[in-house]
Amino acid sequence: MQNSPANRIPSHGTEVFASSNAIDFVPVDDRGVSAPITFRTLFRPEPPERFSGFGRPILSPATGRIVARHDALPDHPAYRGFPSVGYALTQRQRAAEGWPALAGNYVGIDTGHGILFLCHLRRGSVKVEVGARIGVGDVVAACGNSGNSTEPHVHVQAVDNLDIDSARPVEIRFNGSLPRNGEVVDAG
Repeated sequence: MQNSPANRIPSHGTEVFASSNAIDFVPVDDRGVSAPITFRTLFRPEPPERFSGFGRPILSPATGRIVARHDALPDHPAYRGFPSVGYALTQRQRAAEGWPALAGNYVGIDTGHGILFLCHLRRGSVKVEVGARIGVGDVVAACGNSGNSTEPHVHVQAVDNLDIDSARPVEIRFNGSLPRNGEVVDAG
């Protein structure tokens, strides 16, 4: 997976919904691309199935208890090239609908140090129920393209409480460090 953004705060250009420390992990193939770029890519939305990460298992990066889950929003086409401009113009509408419209399908894990959200999951793929205990490496869902997502990826965000409107961001570390923007992270 290639991450973006990571070492820029606020990572997504905003502190709204406690997202200032969020990281997006974009699954890539052996060549380091999420999907081939073609002439069509420049002018039309693409099916999410075209991307190497769509449907790939998402493993828990932490031990904890499931405290939130949502699994009903549809996966939508991916938007690169000119279609991404039109999609970006509709972001304000999704933000006005609130955090669930941005997060798409998600799982929240209480780690004891904060609540870790894994977002943009594939509809119908969430494997865990609220109250369940999980460990590092347990399958929680599949990579999707739900919510405010231009291509299949996993948005990882940690907050201090379940009320996203009042939550504050919690810094995320992987094995004690933060991957640099664009760094390829191998979970294996």
